[in-house]
Amino acid sequence: METTLIFLKPDAVQRGLIAPILARFEAKGLTFVGMKLMNVPRATAEQHYAEHAGKPFYDGLLNFVTSSPVLVLAIRGVNAIAVCRNLIGATNGQKAAPGTIRGDYGMSGGNNLVHGSDSPESAERELKLWFGEGGIVDINKTQNQWVYDPSDLK
Repeated sequence: METTLIFLKPDAVQRGLIAPILARFEAKGLTFVGMKLMNVPRATAEQHYAEHAGKPFYDGLLNFVTSSPVLVLAIRGVNAIAVCRNLIGATNGQKAAPGTIRGDYGMSGGNNLVHGSDSPESAERELKLWFGEGGIVDINKTQNQWVYDPSDLK
């Protein structure tokens, strides 16, 4: 099992897309192990997007993500990072495949609805930043026997 960080950005929250987006992750068979609605402190946004500091879009990105509440999620499942990124789709909603979150709901590269960790290292760093110690719940969902073949869990 792998745990990844996902957050629904201000545009997803303001557009009332929380429920349909959450439903996609849940219907896929992934498990929510952390969830919180919050206003993002500027310092947290700066830490989260530190790799983009100095790039032309950096200040706009910080202003956007701190402009309105976000829904922060820790999601667990087999290969959760890759599975979630496939569900999210390409960065720009105009280019994202139909059936993905961005492909179905997005029209922008900047206001792109969802963030998802892009590697195990990023997921570890981001989960610590957003949830700290003890912010993620261990849950043994009985659905896993219906979601995964036993060989998937080895």
